[in-house]
Amino acid sequence: MAWYALQHKPAQGDRALQHLLNQDVSCYYPKIEVEKIRAGKRSQKLEPLFPGYLFVNLEQTDPMWSKLRSTRGVARIVGFSNKPAAISDEVIEHIKVSLVKVAQQGGIKPGQPVELDEGPFKGISAIFQAYDGEERAVVLVSFMQRQHQVKVALASVKP
Repeated sequence: MAWYALQHKPAQGDRALQHLLNQDVSCYYPKIEVEKIRAGKRSQKLEPLFPGYLFVNLEQTDPMWSKLRSTRGVARIVGFSNKPAAISDEVIEHIKVSLVKVAQQGGIKPGQPVELDEGPFKGISAIFQAYDGEERAVVLVSFMQRQHQVKVALASVKP
């Protein structure tokens, strides 16, 4: 068995997923929690990690292939030269592990006390301020009776 990508119709990822699951197809539709700001209010929302795509795990000889294109919500099978493009198990596993790490670190909220465990600030307590891209964070560090904003590697920030 191998993983394959399916493109779903616009705004129909959850529908496609549900119909595939109803047909006993092994699926993976990775989502990530993102912070949205509307009218000055912050909210958390789950969004697809790969907008427009989900993954299915099938044998190449599975009779389900003929049904995939007509499954509600599915637009097409991603492939090259009219052959579905296989995705290795290692890639899917890496995505799953990465999402678990993001979820663990994503629990850090602005104003939350954290500890830095790498780099020049190792062992220092700080206050989490914000994410700065995918790999950095902005924290407040007390130093010389003042608080300073410092950018550090996100991996070094522990709740």
